[in-house]
Amino acid sequence: MGAAAPLQEAVIPGLNFGQDYYDGLLAEYTHKRDLFLRGLDDLKIAHNTPEGAYYVLLDISEFGYDSDLQFCEDLAEKVGVGAVPGSSFFREPVNHLLRFHFAKRDETLLEALNRLESLREKIPPKGKGVECICGI
Repeated sequence: MGAAAPLQEAVIPGLNFGQDYYDGLLAEYTHKRDLFLRGLDDLKIAHNTPEGAYYVLLDISEFGYDSDLQFCEDLAEKVGVGAVPGSSFFREPVNHLLRFHFAKRDETLLEALNRLESLREKIPPKGKGVECICGI
């Protein structure tokens, strides 16, 4: 992948920002990540811990779906939370992961977590609960 020429030129001002800008950006995204992951942990939803991305991968193995796309559709319809099928980011046949973007307002993240509280009620697990051993 490569960046388009206008984007390459647009990055030049960013290279001139002071370190305080980048320190603030790191603190803000770390806060959002920690807020969201703490909520997922409280709900006992298996996930990875991103070290440099603004998204988290959730392991949906316990729900027994063959299709992560179908799970995403059910999640949106029944729980009111949108996610992206993890399979769209892998060449291999990976169908047990969802991708959530956490670069959102705290209020949005908290509302998503509030809605996810009813996840297992609205989409009952079909298999044994599993710890995330998926290498994510």
